[in-house]
Amino acid sequence: MALKNIVIYPDEVLKKNCEPVTDFNDQLKVLAEDMAETMYAAPGVGLAANQVGISKRIFIIDIAEDNQSDLNVFINPEIIDIEGDLVWEEGCLSFPGMYIDVERAAKVTVKAQNTDGEFFELTAEGLFAVAIQHELDHLNGKSLADKVGYLKKKMMIKELTKIKNSKK
Repeated sequence: MALKNIVIYPDEVLKKNCEPVTDFNDQLKVLAEDMAETMYAAPGVGLAANQVGISKRIFIIDIAEDNQSDLNVFINPEIIDIEGDLVWEEGCLSFPGMYIDVERAAKVTVKAQNTDGEFFELTAEGLFAVAIQHELDHLNGKSLADKVGYLKKKMMIKELTKIKNSKK
């Protein structure tokens, strides 16, 4: 396993729709493991492949209290049902140190594939539902910057550019 670099907004890879996964092989399993190691080290509760520079439709989530015991891998996910609504203060590994309130569905049912290509359905509520919607937004080229107004977005980009440049 290897740590990956987390892409900071406004990198272009975060603004593009990701390509479907078609090859379910050992490379895909290694990618999922590397993403998990990266997410746990960050630390975070979710990570999409494009956040590590790979434009494929895969994300991982672990919302367990110890943040290392309930890893969920979603490949080619799609939300097939939503219920209710809530507002959740969200952070994002591609927006370090930034948090904004986002309106989301309170409950979602998602259909996806695992690393062996097998389909599954899962219903989630609360933080798990929020994380699924957040990571699926990433796969669709959307991010926290798309949830705020023009001026707030400009301020976010300015601050993130400073962070990105300080890491060079």
